[in-house]
Amino acid sequence: MVAFRAAPVYGCGLVLVVDRKQASEPLASATPVALRKPEPSDAPLPGPRSEAASAAAAATAQDVTVTDPAMVKRAVKAAALGNAMEWFDFGVYSYIAVTLGKVFFPSGNPTAQLLSTFGAFAAAFLIRPLGGMVFGPLGDRVGRQKVLALTMIMMAAGTFAIGLIPSYGSIGVWAPVLLLLARLVQGFSTGGEYAGASTFIAEYAPDKKRGFLGSWLEFGTLAGYIGGAGLVTLMTALLSTDDLLSWGWRIPFLIAGPMGLIGLYLRMKLEETPAFAAELEKAHKDEQTRAKVRLRDMVTGQWKALLLCMGLVLVFNVTDYMLLSYMPSYLTSELKYDETHGLLVILAVMALMMCAQPFMGALTDRVGRRPVIAAGCAGFFLLSIPALLLIREGSLWAIALGLGALGMLLVCFTASMPSALPALFPTKVRYGSLSIGFNISVSVFGGTTPLIVTALIGATGDKMMPAYYMMAAAVIGGIAVWYMTESARRPLPGSPPAVETEAEAMALRGSR
Repeated sequence: MVAFRAAPVYGCGLVLVVDRKQASEPLASATPVALRKPEPSDAPLPGPRSEAASAAAAATAQDVTVTDPAMVKRAVKAAALGNAMEWFDFGVYSYIAVTLGKVFFPSGNPTAQLLSTFGAFAAAFLIRPLGGMVFGPLGDRVGRQKVLALTMIMMAAGTFAIGLIPSYGSIGVWAPVLLLLARLVQGFSTGGEYAGASTFIAEYAPDKKRGFLGSWLEFGTLAGYIGGAGLVTLMTALLSTDDLLSWGWRIPFLIAGPMGLIGLYLRMKLEETPAFAAELEKAHKDEQTRAKVRLRDMVTGQWKALLLCMGLVLVFNVTDYMLLSYMPSYLTSELKYDETHGLLVILAVMALMMCAQPFMGALTDRVGRRPVIAAGCAGFFLLSIPALLLIREGSLWAIALGLGALGMLLVCFTASMPSALPALFPTKVRYGSLSIGFNISVSVFGGTTPLIVTALIGATGDKMMPAYYMMAAAVIGGIAVWYMTESARRPLPGSPPAVETEAEAMALRGSR
């Protein structure tokens, strides 16, 4: 039976602070668990293993982990806030895509400009699997916290660099080349972001609240999108077209610099999860076993779970990027809808999704992840065409109703996936396997969604292509749901049960 040892909190009170004595010790000492409060007479453990790491091993041996609710909330807030800052960067790029097309890809054809801009957008996703193959296994070896801090640094640097790139009119072809390079840095860093953040929250959370707590990760994503979209909307309303093209577009990207420093501070103050602490203790006992965990073990040894992961991520990300990234440009470039009003409608939909997010996450803890994800797949298959017909009708109420319906269906995925995906893999390869499966699926299907749909519309002239694409994704997602195992209210694979109180732990042990 394990209780988390609370660390002192400084500053904003939203993050965990690592004890300075522990910070100079090996990673095993920087873990947030302890069996009991140390007594003055206690002698320090010999060697590199700390009391916390030994406590994690004892937790595994006794098959119960008792969580500290205050500690769990701090970890969730820190991970979600960092994720919000990551996705602020992607949100800005998505919502200012039309302007970027004019700055970096001069052409007399607006569709060609948009295709070029989304091509650079998709390029970042094509390199994500490589980032996942680097950061994922690294997170399983050196720890989740260190890798999450590193991804934050790289993401902020890549986004800040975009704001410094001269326009095509100033340096010619080098402008889109530099834009592409900055996007590749962003994509590589994001390869370790989602899997690490969702793993971090899942390994901290008690079993019966993993869905609710995991849903706050996507709450942070939506907050980041709203922040990016809101800033672009404000700039579009206040600045003239000439000012936006000459210098205004740079402002959102330059903001990423200080925001990245804030996110880095939050993540550097996080401690490692109890599940990783237990795995690290096993590594101290048997270094040979730990050394055998290779990249191939994360793929060939987990191929069934990887296929399920890619299917679930496909429907999640195709619908996500269709609604949050592509629809603003679809309204403007394809339907000739006023740009400012289109962005405001998307903002309202995302705010509605944020309100529903924690409630849907709690619902997954009660009824299960599978029913909620299945409902989302069925909804997208049946309602994508009616929703897009409403959007194409053109009036404000029709667009709001169509986008609102798609947004509520998307919540079925955003509230479920942060807890469902980490539960597909055991602790020792969770970060690595999830990073690989998640990023391959996002790269091939999710991030390319705006580019593919724009190209399909250009080739066929059929503006209903977004609906058909979402329906196809829903079918694949439904197949994955059929074969997945329910994980609600159950321990993560490779980890002991996690409960909130000692009474629950005693009852659980007594029932065995």
